[in-house]
Amino acid sequence: MATFRIGGATIDAVAEGHRTFWSPRDLLPDAAPEVIGLHREWLEPHSVDPAGGALITTHRSYLVRAGGLVILVDTCIGNDKERPLRPNWHRRKWPWMDNLRARGVEPEDIDVVLCTHLHTDHVGWNTQLRDGRWVPTFPNARYLFHQTEYDYWLARHTAEDWLRDAFIDSVLPVVEAGRAVMVAGDHEIADGLWLEPAPGHTPGAVCLNLHDGDGRAVFCGDLMHHPIQVPAPHWSSVFCSDPDLSRRTRTAFVERHADTGTMVLPAHFAKDGGGYIEGAGPGGSTVFRFAS
Repeated sequence: MATFRIGGATIDAVAEGHRTFWSPRDLLPDAAPEVIGLHREWLEPHSVDPAGGALITTHRSYLVRAGGLVILVDTCIGNDKERPLRPNWHRRKWPWMDNLRARGVEPEDIDVVLCTHLHTDHVGWNTQLRDGRWVPTFPNARYLFHQTEYDYWLARHTAEDWLRDAFIDSVLPVVEAGRAVMVAGDHEIADGLWLEPAPGHTPGAVCLNLHDGDGRAVFCGDLMHHPIQVPAPHWSSVFCSDPDLSRRTRTAFVERHADTGTMVLPAHFAKDGGGYIEGAGPGGSTVFRFAS
């Protein structure tokens, strides 16, 4: 598990324990094999399988110690969750909690939990099963939910949808326990730590910005699922609720952060997770890539 330092802040990746191999168009419907082929040199073997060309993703949270706070960004799939429509996630026993404790923290030490959006694989460890009830895993934490995102899922969580179960068992119990804080898309957590809207993947998706001294980082959740979306930001994932808006948000993000020295930390990139967007191509051309 990787550790990054941004100024005086420390960022630890907390893995949930598996990798997923995707046929490119199963994850990114507009993916073109010939374009992926142009980038395989820097994508293999960690992000593209050399044998079959599958795209590789993973699931992780980030533990951030900055501004006197211990912040957990996204909480993966979770243990014991009823996910019959996703057999690989159903009633699992992941080593995520052991991986968190290996970073020197206990659940009681977490001050803030930020869910960049409320998809199933970003809220799972919000709660744990105790005496037959789902209760907040981090009893002393403020759970930050973007109001727009929460309202979107609240309005649809009674529909027959495989995504609704996570809202019921991993979001509503936090609200009922009084640990949730509904925030605006530009909410400031502390000096040098603030949110910015990143709509498209879901209506209320956000990024978390971290500035500490001369160091800068941005946690972007599912704005990008795979590094190939850095040179091909117009490829939205199959999970994006608004693919057109998602590609516009992602394209602007890539162009804004290229060659700035800002560490970019998506939730699903394989290898170490964090890296930098580079935009200098041969002969002065602009060919974006992700360098970890």
